[in-house]
Amino acid sequence: MNQHFRCFLMLVAFVFTVGTAAGQTSNWKEMHKVKRKETIFGIARDNGITVEELMNANPDMKQPGYELKKGDYIFIPYPKDGAAASGGKARVEASPAGSVDDMRRRAIRVGVMLPLHNVNGDGRRMVEYYRGVLMACDSLKQGGVSVDIRAWNVPEDADIRQTLKDKDAEKCDLIIGPLYSTQVKALSDFASEHGIKVLIPFSINAPELKTNPNLFQVYQNATEYNEAVIARFLEKFAGYHAVFIDCNDTTSQKGIFTFGLRRRMETMGRNYSITNLKSSEAFFAKAFSKTMPNVVILNTGRSPELNIAFAKLNNFTMNNPDIKVTMFGYTEWMMYTKYNLDNYYKYNVHIPAAFYTNPLSARTARIELKYRWNFHEDMMQALPRFAITGFDQAYYFIKGLHLYGDKFTGARGMVGYTPIQTPLHFERVGSGGYQNRSILFVHYTPGHRIETINF
Repeated sequence: MNQHFRCFLMLVAFVFTVGTAAGQTSNWKEMHKVKRKETIFGIARDNGITVEELMNANPDMKQPGYELKKGDYIFIPYPKDGAAASGGKARVEASPAGSVDDMRRRAIRVGVMLPLHNVNGDGRRMVEYYRGVLMACDSLKQGGVSVDIRAWNVPEDADIRQTLKDKDAEKCDLIIGPLYSTQVKALSDFASEHGIKVLIPFSINAPELKTNPNLFQVYQNATEYNEAVIARFLEKFAGYHAVFIDCNDTTSQKGIFTFGLRRRMETMGRNYSITNLKSSEAFFAKAFSKTMPNVVILNTGRSPELNIAFAKLNNFTMNNPDIKVTMFGYTEWMMYTKYNLDNYYKYNVHIPAAFYTNPLSARTARIELKYRWNFHEDMMQALPRFAITGFDQAYYFIKGLHLYGDKFTGARGMVGYTPIQTPLHFERVGSGGYQNRSILFVHYTPGHRIETINF
């Protein structure tokens, strides 16, 4: 076993042992990097715990032939008289004498309430997300930010109100979760009662966001997202002639974007053309402007229709080399990059997204390598990459709370963190909570570069 991130491996192993029972929790006081000549007895003594408590928190120590080595990461548990185990009392670091409790001067207390199990896809994705959260905590610790983290397995059929009865829950500064809409109201009410910030990491129905200032939601719903993309499209492609191509895909859900964009263009008096993948070459060519640059929008995100569109455009541009053509796509197109990269560059493709992971980035390579060292497996091949999502979100919020305490709102520029995958900046929703408004365009330039345009 690689020793470098042993603590993470042990924690996730513990998460899997709790199965699908709601309300289970895993806690540690801190992670300790073993120094030269340190011993199990000495580490236990220095941290006010027994050797048995230390070994129970680090089961590998009980294996025959185990040796403590320099560079190992191990758990330091809470002592039994201040344990954070179920039914116990969590340790709370004292604030400076004479001051109110201020999270900027102590460890940030984070709770994770997600389905952390190996039963189905939701559980496996959230375990990977949670691993990213843990990696962010480790990176923050190296930068001098202390974090106390607790995790509860809250599957879809769990009554989150039972989880919230755990006394450790009310001590959190930040709770990350839930994954399911049915659990939002109870957690929202709990957050209001105890003054806890809640980060809802994914796009679920959360009407409480409009009334509860403690709530933060990262992903926008489809309607809000499309409205934002339409606004940015009209800004970016002012001066272009839009060509909508009907791809005859009866399963497509992209009408919410294409119809909305066309309505906005009509309101603004901006002209556009409509053609069809099955149109003759002559009729297809009539849709394009010879005096303005053209931006092409398909009404599907599927790969087969995209391939036909590229073939059609290749023939058209070969016969009309002076006509300028750009394409505007969908997030799904990032999954087809391996097969279409040359066409993406050729047609100056712009893909709107709430996230983007550059596979050629040194930061992406580092976090993938650390994840592999830590968990002895690769991240899932999914969009988004869930471990990187967890890393970005946890790093941004915990660092923000460390800097600003209760005054943190997630506004643009507050943290100064450059995300690996998910850009974040939040805006107030009426008098309620905060919604992430950040979107980006992934741009494949004719110069064979990939850049991100952030809004």
